[in-house]
Order: sequence, then structure tokens, then C-alpha cells
Amino acid sequence: MVYLFLADGFEECEALTPLDILRRGGVTVKTVSIGNEFITGAHGITVKCDILENDILLNEDLEAVILPGGMPGTINLENNQTVRNAVSFAETHGKLICAICAAPKILGGMGLLEGKNATCFPGFEEELKGAVISDKFVVIDSNIITAKGAGVAFEFGFEILAHLKDSETADSLKKQMQCITEV
Repeated sequence: MVYLFLADGFEECEALTPLDILRRGGVTVKTVSIGNEFITGAHGITVKCDILENDILLNEDLEAVILPGGMPGTINLENNQTVRNAVSFAETHGKLICAICAAPKILGGMGLLEGKNATCFPGFEEELKGAVISDKFVVIDSNIITAKGAGVAFEFGFEILAHLKDSETADSLKKQMQCITEV
């Protein structure tokens, strides 16, 4: 089970693109509402979430936690205890933690990036406390995947898929979706 947390003001591409990729790749993903059942993104797109925050289960079935960026979505996620508990559980149990755009600041604020390579949307670097800042679009360090922003949402989603399934599944889906062509 993968939990993708959504709060009002989330960046739609950063949430919905990885969600689509993971579901196409055969991963069970639940969108989790922080607030009401319906969450409105930063650009006015409203999404009906699969479950409410009180319905999540933090147990051995959890494979990953995904945090999209966007403003004020990132702040709304950062200020939510359910999100913080899920991230802490994932860290403690070696599960995948994925954050894109401004959302890596949540991980930085929780002390999870100390000595790790990470990236984020330009201007949030100082919020990644203790991280070794990378200029790469997507960065993997141990169980944490970070990405710069909406423009790399596909790469972010495929990297998550490769970690949860395998690189062959991710590459095959890239070809099916016309994200790469055979050389």
C-alpha cells in the first residue's frame, strides 16, 4: 500500500502524474485527504480522495509515502500530525519516502535529510536541513526520493515505480506511455 497525501493547495501534476504511473504499473495507491473528502489543488482542480486521514493504517503493508508540493499544500501537509506520523513510520521501518517540489522541506524539518543527497524546488534549499543539495531533477538516497518540481513529475513517478516494482516494469511503462522511444 502506498499513501499519497493531498491537502488543499497541492500541485496537481506532482500528485496526479505519479499516481497515474504507479497505478498503471500495478501498485496499490490510496490518495489520502488531509481535510475534507474533496481536496482542491493549487490550480483549481478538485480531487475526490480515496480515504480520509483517519482511515490510514500504519503497518507492514505500507510500502511508501508520497508528498506532492505546491503552495499552500506543502505547508498544510507539514502542519498535519497524521502526515508526520506516516513519514516517521516509513522512516523507522525503512519504507520509501517520496517528496517533490517544496515538499522535501517537510523531510528537512523532521531531520530526515541529515547527510543525505536531496533536491527541491529552487529557493527551498535552506529548508532541507543537513542535506547535500543536488542540482539533479530526481535524487535517490537510501529510502528517500526527492524531485525538483512539476516538470519532472513523470521522472519522479517512474523512479518510484522502479523502486516499488523494478526497473523493467518502469521502462516498459515508459515505452507504453511514449515517454521514451526505442533507439
